[in-house]
Amino acid sequence: MSAAASVKIASADSPIYEVLAERWSPYAFRDKPVSQDELRSLFEAARWAPSSYNEQPWRYVVATRDDRAQFEQLLSCLVEGNQAWAKHVPVLALGIVSLKFAKNGKDNRAAVHDLGLAAGNLVVEATARGLRVHQMIGILPDKAREVFGIPEGYEAWTGIAIGYEGDPATLPDNLKQRDLTPRQRKPLKEFVFTGKWGNPAPFLTKRWDYRTWKTASRSPALLR
Repeated sequence: MSAAASVKIASADSPIYEVLAERWSPYAFRDKPVSQDELRSLFEAARWAPSSYNEQPWRYVVATRDDRAQFEQLLSCLVEGNQAWAKHVPVLALGIVSLKFAKNGKDNRAAVHDLGLAAGNLVVEATARGLRVHQMIGILPDKAREVFGIPEGYEAWTGIAIGYEGDPATLPDNLKQRDLTPRQRKPLKEFVFTGKWGNPAPFLTKRWDYRTWKTASRSPALLR
């Protein structure tokens, strides 16, 4: 495990699986292609995400650096700040969402949520396979529509970088610091409520004893 990856392991307050604790979004990627087999499995994982009424509102446009023209097209759909580092990534994709239900044309309020679920599946599958994924909201949706002929009713929502973790030393100082800084998260009491808004759920008050759990646990895949 790289120095950056070890810094990025989640310092979880309750047991979670390693594949979740080890997931993080680097800016530095290796100049190593991702195989077609790996890519098929990543998008197969996305395919099996849950969605409202099984609508499956997600769509993807994918480009790899071995097809330079297609890669440059997709790269041009990212904002300038993301292009600076994403130009070195072996695989880029756009996450696109259908905003209306196919069966009746009504607005699908769950569409973006469901695109996120598909992305979550893809990210976990990638992490389990030793890959890294960096998702970006910094894209140019109108440019993407023009370049790729995205039809009305669909919208490019996110950019996705896929590859193998690289060396942060290759990055500009501001991005290098991001890759080497431990991840932080809000405590559960700030967003898990019971009874009324802002009232922490009662199960959050139970303290987790890592030593007791480690002795009793039968699942080595769980991580503090």
